[in-house]
Amino acid sequence: MLDSFSLISTLFALIFLAIIGWSMSLKNDNVTIVDSLWGLFFLLASLTNLVLASDPSARAYLTLSLVAIWSIRLSSHLHIRNHGQAEDHRYQAIRKRNEPNFRTKSLYLVFMLQAVLAWFISLPLQVAIHSKTPVNAIDYLGLALWLIGITIQTTADRQLKSFKQKPENKSRVLSTGIWRYSRHPNYFGEACIWFAYGLIALGAGTCWTFISPIFMTYLLIKVTGAKLLESDITQRRPDYQQYIACTSQFFPWWPKGPNSKA
Repeated sequence: MLDSFSLISTLFALIFLAIIGWSMSLKNDNVTIVDSLWGLFFLLASLTNLVLASDPSARAYLTLSLVAIWSIRLSSHLHIRNHGQAEDHRYQAIRKRNEPNFRTKSLYLVFMLQAVLAWFISLPLQVAIHSKTPVNAIDYLGLALWLIGITIQTTADRQLKSFKQKPENKSRVLSTGIWRYSRHPNYFGEACIWFAYGLIALGAGTCWTFISPIFMTYLLIKVTGAKLLESDITQRRPDYQQYIACTSQFFPWWPKGPNSKA
């Protein structure tokens, strides 16, 4: 059973990783590295709880395996995408609002904040790893949803990377492939993954941790994800306004208007 010692130990582990990430960001005055840390926060949370769990069950190892695959893929993808690039415009805006001394302030405004958020969101993982309940049908349902989510997310990331590698697409909008049905299929895949973790925690007999995937989905749609990305994207990609008119924001659905034809 998940106890207060495990909760506190996990929080301190994530804060320690956040401090390491912050110290690395000081070298180039670029806090975008925190994006690469995001998935690793959850891997560290899972590993910490596995070490602290007494006689880990099959569910514990299933949870750790799924988190490891998702975390390493996401973190490596973001690291490769951001390596050598200027600081992400989202963080440039935060930096501008919090000068002077953003170098110091970024420790708690960016890195500590994400560590605490990751600790809260990781609750289903912590519960699942400490559970002694045998793996059951709900866990398999969670596994199926996880496979759907990781497939959607990986496909979306691969298609977007390929699109951006072509110079002629610099100011254009990707509206083909899986991006034809959702403006943010990578975020939708991420939400599926987190609801999968919620199902695995439910299989362990705990339903209150569903607050985690619900909160995560809220962030993806209304706070740090789709809403933030679309706040200024029409200035950089004029065709995006038409894309908004034709394409579902989050849940994949058939496009309307010009994009409705393949």
